Amino acid sequence: MFQIRPCRIEDFNEVLELLHQLWPDKSLDTASLRIVYDRALVSDSQAYVCVTAGEKIIAFGSLTVKNNLWQAGYLGHVDELVVDKKYRSRGVGTQVLEQLIALAKQKGCCRIELDSASHRTDAHRFYERHGFENRGYLFSRVL
Repeated sequence: MFQIRPCRIEDFNEVLELLHQLWPDKSLDTASLRIVYDRALVSDSQAYVCVTAGEKIIAFGSLTVKNNLWQAGYLGHVDELVVDKKYRSRGVGTQVLEQLIALAKQKGCCRIELDSASHRTDAHRFYERHGFENRGYLFSRVL
């Protein structure tokens, strides 16, 4: 059925296809994303996982761990979580999220967070079903 595993260098193109689904209105800079992807694969503070159906990657998730004063310890942040639209509502997203939570625990995190765009109401319900709560706003500024 579905298998979850760490992402590999050769998975980039399939992960990129999933990112197009996650951000359909965003023009993706493939070269810049490749640099970020490769850097994360060798980072101690980041983890990328994917779910496969046979040889095809059908889901991707990423976790960043940071040292955080507010938590007085490590905080895990889910940066991306996307499931191919053909495989949604089959438990694949739950599988990715549970793996990211397990990785955060293994890395000593005392909390895990994520942000989700305001219009993604289905995603909000998904995260709430998995014990996440909306506890604030996200503010952002381009540099």
